[in-house]
Order: sequence, then C-alpha cells, then structure tokens
Amino acid sequence: MKNTPFKIFILDDDVWYSELLEYHLALNPDYEIKKFHSAKDFFASLHERPDVVTVDYSLPDKNGGEVLARVKERNPDTQVIIISGQEDVATAVALLKQGAYDYIVKDEETAERLWNTINKIRENVSLREEIDHLREEIGQKYDFGKVIIGNSEAIKKVFSLMDKATKTNITVSINGETGTGKELVAKAIHYNGIRKKQPYVAVNVAAIPKELIESELFGHEKGAFTGATARRIGRFEEANKGTIFLDEIGELDISLQAKLLRVLQEKEITRVGGNSVVAVDVRIIVATHKNLAQEVSKGTFREDLYYRLLGLPINLPPLRERGTDILVLARHFMDEFAKENNIPRKSLSAKAQEKILSYAFPGNVRELKAIVELAMVLADHDEIQEQDINLSVGNSNKDFLAKEQSLKVYTTRIIQYFLDKYDYNVLLVAEKLDIGKSTIYRMIQSNELKVK
Repeated sequence: MKNTPFKIFILDDDVWYSELLEYHLALNPDYEIKKFHSAKDFFASLHERPDVVTVDYSLPDKNGGEVLARVKERNPDTQVIIISGQEDVATAVALLKQGAYDYIVKDEETAERLWNTINKIRENVSLREEIDHLREEIGQKYDFGKVIIGNSEAIKKVFSLMDKATKTNITVSINGETGTGKELVAKAIHYNGIRKKQPYVAVNVAAIPKELIESELFGHEKGAFTGATARRIGRFEEANKGTIFLDEIGELDISLQAKLLRVLQEKEITRVGGNSVVAVDVRIIVATHKNLAQEVSKGTFREDLYYRLLGLPINLPPLRERGTDILVLARHFMDEFAKENNIPRKSLSAKAQEKILSYAFPGNVRELKAIVELAMVLADHDEIQEQDINLSVGNSNKDFLAKEQSLKVYTTRIIQYFLDKYDYNVLLVAEKLDIGKSTIYRMIQSNELKVK
C-alpha cells in the first residue's frame, strides 16, 4: 500500500490564483503541493510522478491540450484536471476524450469543485492500490510450492511447465484425475503470469445444463428466451483482459464446440439473441479428466477445437504415482489442520505410514486430505496409529453386501458414494458407472440422492 504523500502539481501562470488553489488544497495535510508558473518548469519536474496535476488551459507557452498530451505520454497514471476561464463545451468534450479527468470553469465555486474532484481521485487511487495489494497477496498464496506439495520427479516436471506457462499467453490444457488439483494449477498460472492483475474467471462446464451453457459463456440479450428479463454479460466478457478457466472441457456439447472454436479464432463473441459483436481478449486455460485425443477418435470432440486448445499440455500425475509425496502431503495437511483448529501437531506412526503408502487413493489429494484430517480427530495421542487411518475401500464398504438390502437401495448407495467422491459431478459419475445422467438427475429430483 502507498505510504508516500499524495502529490498535486498546480500549473497556472496567475501567481495569485495558483496560491489560492494551493491554500485551499493544503487544508488536507496528506497532500504535497507544488506550484509552477510555466510549462517548461512543470515538464522538468514530471519525473517526480505527481498523482494529480491541475492545468490552466490558457498558458503563455502551451495550451492545456498540449500539456495534457505530454503528461499522459510520460505518466499515464497521472490524472489531469483542466481549469479554464472559458466555458467552451466543445473544448471540454475534446479534452475529456483526450484523457482529462475533469474540466472546471473558473468561478467562485472552482476551489470547492476542485477539492471534491481530487478527493474522488484519491479514493480511486486508494482502491486501486488496495486491489493491487490483494492481488499480490493472492499471487503469493498461489506460489507453485504452496499450490502443489511434493518433491517427486513427476511434480518437478509440472512445476517446470507451470513456470513456462506464466511467461506467455499460450493456451494451457491440464489433464488429470479428479482430485489432483487442476484448478489450483490454473489459478497459480494466472496469478503468477503476465495477466495477474486482470480477472480470473472459472467455469465448470460439467456443472451447467446443456441448454444454459451458451448463455453462461457468451451472455444473452433481454428477451433472448423465456426468463431473459435483462441483458446478461457472459463469462468471456467478465474475463476480458484476464484468464478464463474452462474446467471439464471434455463435457462441452458437440453443438457448442463450433461456437467456442469461432470465439477462440476471431476473439469476439455474440450474445445469445443479439447481433452486435463484442471483442474479447482472454487467456484460455482448460482442464479435463478425459483423454481428449480419444474423444476426438470417438467423434465426441472436434479435432480442430482439440488442436486449438492443446497449447501447452500439463499432465497432473495421480497420487499413487507420486511415491513418498504422499507422506509429505499427509504431514502438510496434518499441520494445516492442527493450526486451523488450534490443536497440538501430531506425527504418523510407522504402521500408519505403511497403510497410507499401500493405498491407491482413487480420490487423489482430496481424498488424502479427508483421511488425515479424520485421523487427527480420531487419534488419542500425539502419534496417529494404523487404526486411526480410515480408508474408503477398507472401511466404508466393509459390510456393504452383508446387510442384504434391496437392489434399489444398493444402487442408490453406490451412486451416492460416487457423487460424494466426485464432488457431485453428475456427468462424470454417469460415465464412471455407465448409466444415463437422466437417471441420476431423476433420483436427485425425487430426493433419493443428495447433493450439496
């Protein structure tokens, strides 16, 4: 955050009037004010980078428009307020278009209006600094080493690719099983990249019904369809100048893939129900658990879109292929849980470590986190024992068949288990269990299945 004084330069050849403005503005002790009576002296001090300059439009050696152009060329962030003895609407409009913040006519209210205008500028500057500060903090939060914990060769390769991705705007395609941290990688690339001060917008394609996805991505005009009571800006427009993350891109309906391809090629969108074209400049990051090359072979994913999205591919290894990273992660989650809950830190016994390392972790990092957090609660002492480690396959389904329930109950329990496991991604669960997604939706509607 900025701690230096708020600098204001006053450029006016009228000595008495410039002193009047200085006296009025100096009532705020946070303002550092300097007066100049010629454009030459003023330009010689521009390297001091004032926050605001007030410029008399009619100077002997330069006019206000020339001064404005020079200031904006050297210090684009400096705000320029033109003060003129003439109420000339055409000139005022031209100067505002040129980049002036305000055009004030000299009269008995000039000093008060100038005071209010500079206060607004100061508020905007403070807000911008606060946003920049928060973005910097977010960038630190998504430092690669904090996003993905581990020392395995597979993870070092991921770090190397992520680092390369931050240096350009190349499209990034992330592939990995559910729970491997695909969105965390996308965020880390954005917040460490050249667009880190611009928006980051995430869209889970699998979570949006087919009939709504086009409107979600590209927006719609009022009256475009029943219920469209007002214009809605789409996610691509929200992400303009920044990054859009399209999670589970493999679930995008084939009929919409052509429209997405056109947006990527033309860098423009048309809202649903509209005719006007809106230019968009976005960095694309996509993720999927599917093998898109296989989807192309099956005809469910367009080949031209596949090559457009491939960009820099990053494959996130499943936890079972990361060796002792599993223990590194487990200790990290244990320490994090202890800190968040203000409880003593604990260690893993040798038997507990063996049990964790022998498990395949189908739910990957997310599942490991849940297991060790539960173990932290169950452990009676400062060392987690083997019996404190509750593995999904070994315990939650132990007596599954012994209860002799109806086929419908078994079916419901199986689907519910996979919904919970895969974060209620209906399309993914339907694919895993080889059942129709409409069956799952119907069971959710009838309250046979629960979703968060």
